[in-house]
Amino acid sequence: MFGKKAGTEELEAFYPIRPECVAEIPKTRFKPRAGKTLSARRWQAAFSETGCLDIAKVLRRIQRGGIHPSIKGLVWEFLLGCYNPNSTLEDRNQLRQQRRERYSMWKTECRNMVSIIGRGNFITTPIITDDGQPIEVEGCRVTSAVSDKKVAQWMLILHQFGLDVVRTDRALAFYEDKANQAKLWDVLSIYSWVDDDIGYVQGMNDICSPMRENFRCSTTSIGVQSQLGTLSQVIKTVDPQLHKHLEDLDGGEYLFAFLMLMVLFRREFSFLDALYLWEVRGKIPFISSKSDVMWAMEYNPNIFWSYEQPDGASDSNYGQLNQKMLKQYGKFQRKNLETGYADKNNALAVFLVASVLETKNKQILKEAKGLDDVVSILGDITGNLDAKKACQEALKLQNKYLKKAKRP
Repeated sequence: MFGKKAGTEELEAFYPIRPECVAEIPKTRFKPRAGKTLSARRWQAAFSETGCLDIAKVLRRIQRGGIHPSIKGLVWEFLLGCYNPNSTLEDRNQLRQQRRERYSMWKTECRNMVSIIGRGNFITTPIITDDGQPIEVEGCRVTSAVSDKKVAQWMLILHQFGLDVVRTDRALAFYEDKANQAKLWDVLSIYSWVDDDIGYVQGMNDICSPMRENFRCSTTSIGVQSQLGTLSQVIKTVDPQLHKHLEDLDGGEYLFAFLMLMVLFRREFSFLDALYLWEVRGKIPFISSKSDVMWAMEYNPNIFWSYEQPDGASDSNYGQLNQKMLKQYGKFQRKNLETGYADKNNALAVFLVASVLETKNKQILKEAKGLDDVVSILGDITGNLDAKKACQEALKLQNKYLKKAKRP
């Protein structure tokens, strides 16, 4: 698993880059490390005879060195709350089958309305007019006018998914195959039909809808704005001078950080570094092909029940949690519990953005004369961030913020 020369080359073998794109992509800094990165052997050893997972042991390993790419998909199912760590192998097999059947049912429902879904192809042009009249598109037929409002709204945006899909990770050899692009389009199309409360927001293609609430929009607000509000409070607390300067530049709402939070730094890091960064995080319900450290640090053992029984999972009884139980929480989430800080918008991603602003503190104070300058300064970090160091600085900033926030 980990040879003496194991490193970036080994990782890139799992996610090959198109030769013509190699010079364009950011340098990958993450490397698997023997004794630190969660390997297949360590992963298998973390299960009991009945199939229950020692999640505390797994979290410690991931927080030290991420996850080896050969087992990412298996580990993510637990980090993202798909399975209860205390479940048996038989429990998980049954649940997996139920979910596959449910997805197949949704796919069939959508295919009955739009024939191309699930056929290995996708569209990039509209299939109906604004008033519901069919538009002839090769490979996709809508046989009659659409009068149902929900159906019409859904059909009107299907081609937008396709436009976004063709722009997704174009440097990866995986997306040279149109059938793989079609799989992503299918997921986005079906998700937007099933969860019409959220629907589709541009950027979901980057992480296949990783953080549902970030994409929730209304006529007055965007879901991620709550986290931007927390970011504003964090910077105001830990660096009042920088916050005042940003306010003077009309940036007190921190909208310049919108995209970072919306797609979880997907565009600031290389593909491989983004995987490492996300895995250390946690609490994200619907993901596709990217992300370790953030998922692990924010891991909450109640996450599975929060999906299966939304009203039954709570951390409110912190006083009853012993040290053994606390070890089942990720490092970031455990700190919040220990300090009694329960703001649901207090995400690790917020402190990651804050740490980036702190590293650019002097430059922003000296050079930024307007918001365009702030955006330009932050734009320079693309491909130049170290995911591991960014997480370490975010944790330090969390400690600093919690200490200052508790003062009278």
